Amino acid sequence: MSDSDEFNLFDAPWLQARDLDGEVREMSLVDVFRRADSLAGLLGDVPTQVFALNRLLLAVLHRALGERLDMALWKGMWRDRAFPGDELERYVSAHRSRFDLFHPAVPFLQVADLQTANGDVPELSKFIADVPNGHLFFSVRMEKNVTLSYAEAARWLVHCHAFDPSGIKSGAVGDPRVKNGKGYPIGTGWSGYLGGVLPQGTTLVETLLLNLIPGYDPADRPAWERDQAGPRCDDREPAGPVDLFTWQSRRIRLSRSQGRVDGALICNGDRLTPQNKFDTETHTAWRRSLNQERQLKSSTPVYMPLAHDPERVVWRGLQALLPMSSSSPSADAAPRLAPAVLEWISKLTNDRVIPKNFPLHLRTIGMTYGNQSSTTADIVDDAMTLQTVLLAQDAGHLKQAAVACAAAAENAASALGKLAANLAQASGLRDPKPQPGSPLDGHRSRAIESAYAALDPLFRSWLASLGPDTDAVSSQIDWHTTGHTVIGALGAQLVSDSSPQAWTGRVVNKKWMTSSHADVWFRRDLNAVFPLADRDPVKDSA
Repeated sequence: MSDSDEFNLFDAPWLQARDLDGEVREMSLVDVFRRADSLAGLLGDVPTQVFALNRLLLAVLHRALGERLDMALWKGMWRDRAFPGDELERYVSAHRSRFDLFHPAVPFLQVADLQTANGDVPELSKFIADVPNGHLFFSVRMEKNVTLSYAEAARWLVHCHAFDPSGIKSGAVGDPRVKNGKGYPIGTGWSGYLGGVLPQGTTLVETLLLNLIPGYDPADRPAWERDQAGPRCDDREPAGPVDLFTWQSRRIRLSRSQGRVDGALICNGDRLTPQNKFDTETHTAWRRSLNQERQLKSSTPVYMPLAHDPERVVWRGLQALLPMSSSSPSADAAPRLAPAVLEWISKLTNDRVIPKNFPLHLRTIGMTYGNQSSTTADIVDDAMTLQTVLLAQDAGHLKQAAVACAAAAENAASALGKLAANLAQASGLRDPKPQPGSPLDGHRSRAIESAYAALDPLFRSWLASLGPDTDAVSSQIDWHTTGHTVIGALGAQLVSDSSPQAWTGRVVNKKWMTSSHADVWFRRDLNAVFPLADRDPVKDSA
C-alpha cells in the first residue's frame, strides 16, 4: 500500500473480531455490521480498545437508525438478530469521506493541518497504551522505532481519544491554551474517568443491541458529523451518549511512510469534567461524592463515575451494578447509581422483551493511571455471568441475597486474615503498630488473598446459577454452606501449619494469645459471617 492510497474504515479491514468457531478475523465496519450475528465479539490489542470500539459501533448505529430507533424497531432487530441494511447503506454513503483515515481535508478523528511550532511529529510510544512511557523494556513491542499498520493505527486512534493519559502534550499552533510550546494537562480521555461496564451477549449483534438504548436527539452527533475540529477548543457540554462515545479528548494527526504509520502528533482536545454526567454517560456506575459537594459548594448531590479497583474482582462491587428499586438521584440522594445500560436491560427484562434466564456476560473494563494521571498504570478487565433476572425490578429478594452473599464472602476473607495475624502474633511476631506492608500486615494480606483465590470461582458459579426459579433463602443457605466449608478448611490449615511456639503463645495487648485462642475466635467469626451454613456441629465445636 502506497502513502497516497486511501484507507476507508467502512471498506478496509481494521476491526478484529472472533467468529463463533473461534477464528480471529480482521474486518471492515460494514462487514462487522453485516456479519454481527456470526461473530462472538470484537477483540482489541488491549481490553480498553474493545470498550472504545464497541462504543464507536454504537455511535454509527444510533445515527444510521436515527428517528426510527424506538422500542418497536429494537424488538424487530432482536427478533431477527440483524440490523436494517438499507439504513446502514444510506449512512455509509452519506459519511464515507469522514471515515478515510488519511483524507487530505477531513481525516478520520484527526485534524489535517495540526502542527507544532517546530513541525515535529513524535514517534508512537505515547500513542500506544501498551508501551509504558520511558519503560520500553516492559512492553511486548521491543523495537525502538515502532511503526503500525493502518489497521492497527486506526484502532489505537479510537483508543487514544478515549483513554489517553493526562499530562503535558505537544502545543498545537492556533490553540490559545498553549504556553511556551506546551499543552498543559486537561485530564485523561473521557473513558479514562469511567469504570466501564459492557454487557455482552453470545454474539456481537446481541452485545450491540443490549447496549443500544432507543432514543433520538438530532443534536446528539458523533465527531464525524460535526465540523472538522481545529486546534482551538471551545468548552461545551456533551449533547448526549453518542457525543460521548466519540468525544474528542485530543487533537491528533498521524504521519505515514512506506505504507506504515510512523508517528502521531497528540495535542489537547475538548476538556470534559466527570461530575454529574449520569444523564448522558451510559456505561459506568456512579458514586455520590461528598468531597466534590464541599469543593463545589453544591446544594445538590454530586455524582462521580465509580472507577474500578484493580485489586477487587468484579463481584465484590455487585451492589453498585445491580439496579435496585430506586437507583436515580432523588431527595434521598442514593450513594450509588447503577449504569444506565443495566437499567435499560432491567427494563427489557421487566417488559419480558428478553427472558429472565438470559445469560448476560457482564464485562468491566477500565484504565488506571499513575502520577497525576500522566501515565498508564494498569488496565482492568474482568467479567461475570449472571441471568438477567438479577436486573429485574421484581427480583428484589434475589438481588439482596446476591449482594449479602458477596458481602459475606468479603467478611469471611477478613476473618481468615485476622486469624493469620493472630497466629503470627502468637508465634512471637511483635508489630505494635501494624501498617500496610508491615510483617503482620503481610501475614494478613496473604491469607485474604488465599481466601479470594478459593472463593472467586465458586462465587462466580453460584451467581450464574441464580435464575427465575431460584429461592432466595435456599440460595443463601447454599452459599453460606460453601463459604463456611472452604474458609473453614483454609483456617484449619493455617492453625495446623502454625509454629510450636504458637501453641504455647504469649501475651498480646494484655491478653494471652495461643493458636487455640485464635482458632476459637476465628470459628466464632466464621459462624457469624455464615449464620445460615448447614455445618457439622461436631467439627464446629472442635
